[in-house]
Amino acid sequence: DTCRNFHCKRGKVCHADKQGKPQCICQDPAACPPTKDYEHVCGTDNKTYDGTCQLFGTKCQLEGTKMGRQLHLDYMGSCKYIPPCTDYEVDQFPLRMRDWLKNILIQYYERDLNTSGILTEKQRNKVKKIYQNDKRLVAGDHPVELLLHDFEKNYHMYVYPVHWQFHQLDQHPVDRLLTHSELAPLRASLVPMEHCITRFFQECDADQDKLIALREWCHCFGIKE
Repeated sequence: DTCRNFHCKRGKVCHADKQGKPQCICQDPAACPPTKDYEHVCGTDNKTYDGTCQLFGTKCQLEGTKMGRQLHLDYMGSCKYIPPCTDYEVDQFPLRMRDWLKNILIQYYERDLNTSGILTEKQRNKVKKIYQNDKRLVAGDHPVELLLHDFEKNYHMYVYPVHWQFHQLDQHPVDRLLTHSELAPLRASLVPMEHCITRFFQECDADQDKLIALREWCHCFGIKE
């Protein structure tokens, strides 16, 4: 099978031509395997798709059109009403996000104490300092004033989690720039819970080139140059 080890990007499938040469063609959305309700996703066209296979298959068929360029995965789950984000909420968003990223790394570190493999040795050494810092806030729903105070008092505790998340997303390719597709894994899972995340990332793109550079990312999270 010439397609066995032939990789196609999302929305495309491998098909052998008459000479047996593998090539990528658009996935037929109607041929996607059936999905459960919890696997539904919402596209940026505010349309619910049965799953990512159907969404990216549709995007592929629209390749070369304005609609195709604008269609992306918006968030996980069926489309729902997302309330607009106020100026006050978007100002407070980095406080919650920084705290969330810090706590995720601490959870990974705690898991690695028993079964290593989530973090690399270098990452574990970085997070160990955060984990051992007795001044850190425990995970929970903290008021904005406390999050701001902790960020100002324990600033260095938050720098690595912000850098770490950027490099986790910067994968295709690794170029110190985040595209819409690279942001999707983070955005798509958080939009239903954090309705300001879309506006936050739009405003992070200071030069409006549809790419978020590391400098822009850090500036959004209040990390000093």
